[in-house]
Amino acid sequence: MPLLLADEAFAVVGAAIEVHRELGSGFLEAVYQEALEFEFTQRQIPFIRQQPLPIRYKQTILNKLYIADLVCFDQIIVEIKAIQQLTSVEHAQLLNYLKATHKPLGILMNFHSRPTLEWKRLILSNDT
Repeated sequence: MPLLLADEAFAVVGAAIEVHRELGSGFLEAVYQEALEFEFTQRQIPFIRQQPLPIRYKQTILNKLYIADLVCFDQIIVEIKAIQQLTSVEHAQLLNYLKATHKPLGILMNFHSRPTLEWKRLILSNDT
């Protein structure tokens, strides 16, 4: 079975690896986000920064919006972190965002890790 949005995810992660290679670890999340936006533009990866996304609860849209760091290809939520290590808390947070917004794929990126970018690909499924 082919991976969901494989080419798109590959492009997004490749851009993030380049940002991590250039900047290394130690900056705040906002720095990595701006660098990623630059890299996405250079690579012609469509994205929206700080996109407000509605949260559905049962049949109701809540007033509180989730603000995604980046949404790429209108289907991939990119969540940027600059923390010591990704944990189940960050995984659960992104899975909740996927459930609430009905986006099919999330990519969790941690730029604080060394020597390479730490990233996880999370998919919205009926099991999550």
